Amino acid sequence: MVPAAPALVRLQTDSIYREAISRTDAAIPDSGLMVLTWTLVTGRKLQRISGLAYLQRLLDRQEFHTAGRAFFVLPSDDAKSSLLRWATDQRRPISAADCYVAPHYPMQVTDLQLLETVGHSRPNHIVIAIGNGPQEKLAIYLRDHLPYRPAIHCIGAALGFITGDQVAIPGWADRFYLGWLFRLFAQPRIFIPRLARAAVLPWLLLRYRTELPPMKRSVEMLRS
Repeated sequence: MVPAAPALVRLQTDSIYREAISRTDAAIPDSGLMVLTWTLVTGRKLQRISGLAYLQRLLDRQEFHTAGRAFFVLPSDDAKSSLLRWATDQRRPISAADCYVAPHYPMQVTDLQLLETVGHSRPNHIVIAIGNGPQEKLAIYLRDHLPYRPAIHCIGAALGFITGDQVAIPGWADRFYLGWLFRLFAQPRIFIPRLARAAVLPWLLLRYRTELPPMKRSVEMLRS
């Protein structure tokens, strides 16, 4: 899993997301805000691992050059089209059968259709690119219910940076924690609210640096 700063704030209000994060096999410290705050708060340096760089290395693996070994869960038909165009340009054996456009999931994530599809095709890798929150819940759901154990990668918008579905982020910007700035200029209506939510994270890390924050009731939880 590659949790983003705005999603980490949800640890105090979304019990299902909280459980998914706590049960992950590995979480990558991709959030520059989280890494910088952690270093300032604890005095211990935390090495950032870029989710985009991780995905680029992952796509270099032989399985992603072999038909049927990788499966992609995508947020929209446009994202699917972008992936297939990229696969054609890069001569990757990725077809429409290797893609699944996820529905809009409620707070409790289940997906019997996806479970059946993946259970039948049995890819080695499942790349979930639907955004932080639902994707982590979906990953745990798949891991708990599939009849075999594939590698499941929750990489959020990083796939779109490569396929062209999202604004391209230069390598230097990713290295210097400035990817958020490119996304802000590209989609201000989406990312201004996200950045506002993420602003709470430094305070949470400062106050709860040795334990998870206590759960709070939220409007979303009440509606569920």
